[in-house]
Amino acid sequence: MLSYSEYGTASADTPSLIIVHGLYGSGRNWGVIAKRLSDTRHVITPDMRNHGSSPRAPSQSYPDMAQDIAELINHFGGPVDLLGHSMGGKTAMALALTQPALINRLIIADIAPVRYGHTQQGMIDAMRTVDLATLTRRSDAESQLAAAGIEPALQSFFTQSLDVPNKAWRLNLDVLEAEMDKIIGWPDQITGPFDGPSFFLSGGASDYVLPTHRDKIKSLFPNARFAKISDAGHWLHAEKPRPFEASVRAFLDA
Repeated sequence: MLSYSEYGTASADTPSLIIVHGLYGSGRNWGVIAKRLSDTRHVITPDMRNHGSSPRAPSQSYPDMAQDIAELINHFGGPVDLLGHSMGGKTAMALALTQPALINRLIIADIAPVRYGHTQQGMIDAMRTVDLATLTRRSDAESQLAAAGIEPALQSFFTQSLDVPNKAWRLNLDVLEAEMDKIIGWPDQITGPFDGPSFFLSGGASDYVLPTHRDKIKSLFPNARFAKISDAGHWLHAEKPRPFEASVRAFLDA
């Protein structure tokens, strides 16, 4: 089963909230938001397969990742509210479409159920330039990532997945590279629909969720609502944490 952290106390009156991180992330990236949301609900932040402290596996497909989250929900008892960002958002959508009884409310942060034309291979290439043997602190890796062309915000994000004492990444870079086509894609054999309440929250400065994607989203999630956080990009929860938290609360409490 996936490794996870918990915040708050489970209640029979309020569904637990599971937050599913994106590519190269971990549950710890969501710690601050999870703690804030845990004032009214039980929050669980797993590490996805091949990320953080969770098991390594040969596949990074969305059906497989969705089943990982299903096992976690069954461990705690469902249905749950489910929030996913980027790769985690596609995982959350895949689970809602294939096992809808496990999901109460669905929140998708800045991703659509479509294949994207870009790749994240450059990030893997940059992480591989870090001389792990010489590291004594995270800032050493940030300097090397900067030299590889990684912007400051992502330098800090990536180094949260560094195990400095053991001089290793807490990411299975080999599998993530081999499975990149699946990660940027979408399994079209998953048809749904999921009829539950769904909230697609995007960054106003991001191009991940376009007006042309809405017909596809509505066909799979007929009760979807849409909103944007102005001046936020793809990492909207990190760039604008307070507006992001407020939007999530408003939807969950509606």
